[in-house]
Amino acid sequence: MNGFADHGLDESAFGDKAGGFRDNIRTFDAFPKTKPTYTRRTSTGGYTTLVLILVSLFLSISEFLRWYRGHETHLFSVEKGVSHQMQINLDIVVPMYCHDLHINVQDASGDRILAGELLNKDPTNWAHWVDATGTHRLAEAKYVKEEEEDTHVGHVLGEVGGQRKKKFKKTPWIGRGTGAGKSCRIFGSLEGNKVQGDFHITARGHGYMELGQHLDHDAFNFSHIINELSFGPLYPSLLNPLDRTYVTTDDHFYKYQYYLSVVPTIYTRSPSPPPTADSNHNTPLPPNHSNRNTVITNQYAATSQSHPVNERTIPGIFFKFDIEPIMLTVREEREGFLWLMVRVVNVISGVLVGGGWCYQLAGWAREVAGRGGRVRGGREGMLNGRVYHDEGDEE
Repeated sequence: MNGFADHGLDESAFGDKAGGFRDNIRTFDAFPKTKPTYTRRTSTGGYTTLVLILVSLFLSISEFLRWYRGHETHLFSVEKGVSHQMQINLDIVVPMYCHDLHINVQDASGDRILAGELLNKDPTNWAHWVDATGTHRLAEAKYVKEEEEDTHVGHVLGEVGGQRKKKFKKTPWIGRGTGAGKSCRIFGSLEGNKVQGDFHITARGHGYMELGQHLDHDAFNFSHIINELSFGPLYPSLLNPLDRTYVTTDDHFYKYQYYLSVVPTIYTRSPSPPPTADSNHNTPLPPNHSNRNTVITNQYAATSQSHPVNERTIPGIFFKFDIEPIMLTVREEREGFLWLMVRVVNVISGVLVGGGWCYQLAGWAREVAGRGGRVRGGREGMLNGRVYHDEGDEE
């Protein structure tokens, strides 16, 4: 009846041929295609696509930088092994003559170390150290951020990882003139028992019962500059809480007291937990076990209680330290490259899908607003009885 059979035609000739695996698998196509003749490109869509590409690029770079920097984890554990010794590094300047100062260390085990015989004493000028770059008064808040940087694995390994233990800087030439050599720089490293203890700087003839003439009280001046105070290997580039600080006083009888809580610390990038003791778990690994990916050291928290005292109390500078029985491991970790690729794909997909939805909603809103405008303007055309004429037809 339709004339197809007369012309040898079949309705199947006007559609896709059935049969075959490729034709049957099209049933599962989740990505239907639209013919180019049914699509229209606009400048608004072009701007939107460009914005989405820029946003995707920015977020992808952010994800890459975040992955490259990694993240830090802090693990506290009981320190394994039986510790014996701990190195103390000190570099301090006091505005008194070197022969008028006594330095001693005493710990909870009862051992007393005559630190004055183990540390170096050099005459120097007070003004040279107090005006040095970076030197600041104790507890100045603006230097807290710089100190905070020295607690991150990347910074620590970049400064000291794989390097040999450094030495103290040389004492500058004192020159001549008023005030030359009236201050004393006390610096060096000494080994002490890894137990609670204190070391103190007092005036000659005051403190321990010692033979010798007492120093005149008018010569007392325990103002001081702490260039370095650390425990473990000497790393001058790392900033500790009391490093580069100074305090001054006009009182001859003044007692400076610092209370330090020392925490053994490991900074590492190694994926596996670094060992803290030897194979027998009897002796902790020495600080020189550090390498380019691991640094074994100590950090501490400090508080200060200083005040003037009467003549019956011994003035001076006192450091009381306590060793915490815990080990802090700060590890920098980085996820695998596959994790980064999944994150980047998720970011790009989210931006494109979300941007597409926003673009469609904006188009729908414009269309609704346009319809509302036409309704408020009144219906026009043949359906409402109005007829339009060309201007040329009017007379």
